[in-house]
Amino acid sequence: MNEIRDPEGSVDPALRPRSLDEYVGQRKIVDNLRIYVRAAINRGEALDHILLAGPPGLGKTSLAYIIAEELGVDIRTASGPTIERGGDLAAILTNLGEREVLFIDEIHRLPRSVEEVLYPALEDFEIDVVIGSGPGAQSVKLPLNRFTLVSATTRSGLLTQPLRARFGIHATFDFYEVAELHSIVERSAARLGVVITQDGCRELARRSRGTPRIVNRLLRRVRDFAEVEGDGTIDKRVADDALLRLEIDDIGLDKMDRRILSCIGVKFGGGPVGLGTLSAATGESTDTIEDTYEPFLIQQGFLARTPRGRVLTPRGRKHLGLPDTDGQGGLF
Repeated sequence: MNEIRDPEGSVDPALRPRSLDEYVGQRKIVDNLRIYVRAAINRGEALDHILLAGPPGLGKTSLAYIIAEELGVDIRTASGPTIERGGDLAAILTNLGEREVLFIDEIHRLPRSVEEVLYPALEDFEIDVVIGSGPGAQSVKLPLNRFTLVSATTRSGLLTQPLRARFGIHATFDFYEVAELHSIVERSAARLGVVITQDGCRELARRSRGTPRIVNRLLRRVRDFAEVEGDGTIDKRVADDALLRLEIDDIGLDKMDRRILSCIGVKFGGGPVGLGTLSAATGESTDTIEDTYEPFLIQQGFLARTPRGRVLTPRGRKHLGLPDTDGQGGLF
């Protein structure tokens, strides 16, 4: 099978769960997938197509690889932005073996012309290939092996209804609880050979924005501080000191989180602020703000999206130490 690469480009198979039993969190999704996979194996059929939606870093890619592993088939990977032409997709589809898994990340960024090639492939397991050009061109239906498409998206609202309707299984990921991240830290530390106390585990879990990818990244960085400036053990004091030096505050907000909140609260009086204006003021792209930062800030109640733009909530003002507006400014 292919190696698993995270969006930051690093390969870290040691920290990835390898089976549904090892997968921590998203219990309802995992329990249902266990049934779907077993049923498909018992019938000798390809598993129905699966759409995995949610903010980045919550384990969608890991779960796609686990699905292929549980089915006992190979997995082939692609990304929506890299499939520029219908012929590119046709080449991928025609090379898929029986019941194999095709994983397409960021499927919401698939060009519409390519998306139309995908429709008959998902529904009828065939694609239309045009032979020749001009008046003599002919369309030929080319049969495909029955396969399973597993797709991940951070922007499910951008998917067209025809594409969304062709997925038989929909799964929306939630941010992780502290207890779940605590378990992930313990497992990752054991695999990395890192000595960490229960208080150290909890401190990392508590300040990781409910995201497994972040908690594993922080574990590796805090390990560096523990090894260079200590005896290699991560306890609460070491974790707290390292995280503060990484500019991650007591609830897990990093420098850009605070910049976004401060920009709305201080520069624009609490909002509303348009996404483009916020991007220009913070120096971060609109996609990164919308996909990476906003979901957690909204889930935690620091930020709200309104028809007129982004608005800082009373809780967001309190976190920044700003005075209450008493109903002034935006919605609040």
